[in-house]
Amino acid sequence: MNTKKNIAVLGAGISGLATAHWLEKENYGVTIFEAHSDAGGAMITENEDGFLIDYGPNSGLETTPLIRQIAEEVGILDQMIYANEQSNKRYILRNGELHALPTSLPAFFKTKLFSPKAKLRLMKEPFVGKSEDGYYQSIAEFVKRRLGQEFLDYAINPFVSGVFAGDAEKLSVKSAFPKLYRLEELYGGLIKGMIKGAKERKARNEDSKQNAKMFSFINGMQTFPKSIAAKLKGSINYNSVIDKIEKSGSGYKIIFTKDGIRQTAEYDLILSTIPAHVASKVLGEIDTELTKHLEALYYPPVMVLYLGFDIKDINRPLDGFGYLIPSKENRKFLGAIWSSTIFPNRAKEGKASFTIFVGGARSPHLFEMDKQKLIDEVMKQFKEITNVTADPVLMKEKLWRQAIPQYNIGYIEHERYFEKFENENPGLFLSGNYRGGISVGDCIKNSRVTADRIIGNNQI
Repeated sequence: MNTKKNIAVLGAGISGLATAHWLEKENYGVTIFEAHSDAGGAMITENEDGFLIDYGPNSGLETTPLIRQIAEEVGILDQMIYANEQSNKRYILRNGELHALPTSLPAFFKTKLFSPKAKLRLMKEPFVGKSEDGYYQSIAEFVKRRLGQEFLDYAINPFVSGVFAGDAEKLSVKSAFPKLYRLEELYGGLIKGMIKGAKERKARNEDSKQNAKMFSFINGMQTFPKSIAAKLKGSINYNSVIDKIEKSGSGYKIIFTKDGIRQTAEYDLILSTIPAHVASKVLGEIDTELTKHLEALYYPPVMVLYLGFDIKDINRPLDGFGYLIPSKENRKFLGAIWSSTIFPNRAKEGKASFTIFVGGARSPHLFEMDKQKLIDEVMKQFKEITNVTADPVLMKEKLWRQAIPQYNIGYIEHERYFEKFENENPGLFLSGNYRGGISVGDCIKNSRVTADRIIGNNQI
């Protein structure tokens, strides 16, 4: 092997930090550039008046052993916590009432969430044939064909909003939910695939997202990226905004502004983990066609509304993860997480905390309203659904103007171009949650894959 090349990583979110972690384990020198003053990207945790607030991901699913491996290697395994068992219960709103999502066959037949007709329709699923091309089929089309309209309306529609803040009519089933589509593609159906697929996951030492344990950290999700950052040997240039990247000999030049001063630095290899809409501006001079693909990826706006209440003012048991709201219910928010029920240390004694999500791809128009009027309407509906009789003792809000990348129909064309771009520009790599999955588990798993690709680029 020749002398190892110097590597720059753009972005100190979980994707960039985890990749840097793997690279440093192989003795590669890494420099990270981050526009903000702290590590974490979308993982932002704040403490206020005895409440612990996560403005980004509230938790992750332990779908890969790499999560626990990194936690151990950066010294925070003792801070890793798992969700309380009662949070396994998920509620769906139908006709103004909360119904527990059934998790067993007997519960499915007893639930009032689905009509008798919908339950009978589900029995037809093993006999439904395969589709032509999943890349150009929405998750809504896929589910309606296999499971029926009602299951789409009251299970998948709210689920898609809960995961992607997305629109089921637009998300590509094969790009956004590849494992779900694979059940049909490989096994011919969902029910048959779930049974056979469980055996495959066991052989790969992986858990499905349905069975994986939900985790966080005692002091919130930002513990994860901040701890990785603290253990890295290479430098992290905070408050450094990338202006552009140019080719320079056999490598690349980064032009960036740090604390108001424009600077340049040269690297052999660059990994971009910054959001697609930011990368489009940075990489535009290298490939104008790439810019079009990156800018075409839609990130809908999402408001996170955090509420703290006195427990005495909540007149229903907080016996679950929270609830999701189907679009047919015509409410002003997507759902609510019962934050203090899921993990400890989220609210002080005698208090309860909730995280509400507003907007997303389903209803971005809501942000055309006056903000206070929107919050007031959300609060009114939340208190009615959750049976809360008083105002919150704490309210915090954060608007993510471009929240979660949507793997909409046609996403495969972007993915193919990203691969073409990397092949034509050796030493430039694209990563982040707009490639390979949006979840924390997906980002960690892909960070290992990306690190291996970068290491492979160094091999002679």
